[in-house]
Amino acid sequence: MQQLFYLSDLFGVLVFAISGALMAGRKSMDLFGVLVIAIITALGGGTLRDLILDNHPVSWIRNDTYILVASLAAIGTVLWVRLTRPIHERGLLLADAFGLAVFTVIGTEVALQHNMPYSTAVIMGVMTGVAGGVMRDVICNEIPLIFQKEIYATACIFGSLVFIGLRELATPHWLDTGVAMLSVLAVRLAAIHWHLGLPRFHLLDRD
Repeated sequence: MQQLFYLSDLFGVLVFAISGALMAGRKSMDLFGVLVIAIITALGGGTLRDLILDNHPVSWIRNDTYILVASLAAIGTVLWVRLTRPIHERGLLLADAFGLAVFTVIGTEVALQHNMPYSTAVIMGVMTGVAGGVMRDVICNEIPLIFQKEIYATACIFGSLVFIGLRELATPHWLDTGVAMLSVLAVRLAAIHWHLGLPRFHLLDRD
């Protein structure tokens, strides 16, 4: 199970690095800029989580495979786009959605392994899922996806709660992980496809 957890983490790094590289490409950055944005996107959320949970050293410091995977994903994305054709914005959203699903569950799992209360585990799941993307968007001078109209962080909360609920039922760990990841992915993709969002709060000034 530890091996599955590790491979899932690397997959999350891979897809978030792709989303970071795509965003850098939309901003016409050079190769160094692409690598920086890809690595920040892929590792930012996990780094923030580990620092808050006092989980030292953070994962990518003790294992350079994370940096290698993120770098190769970024370079591969650049080559793919140059040899084929530019990827539509939907490609960025899809890569981000897959990374969101994986990192949300991993963040929740790490918090539970540190014997944190369920509320903290949910927060850590959301943070792991969204923080890297927020850093990416802020650096690239974009409105972060978490603040845009479609459901985003809510998908993380839902998936985190699904994972915690299944763990309480003592179902197989691989099943808990898979179902929770699919839950986040399904909610996020549905929000993208049908432009689903939470009700907005409008406060108008009176004359």
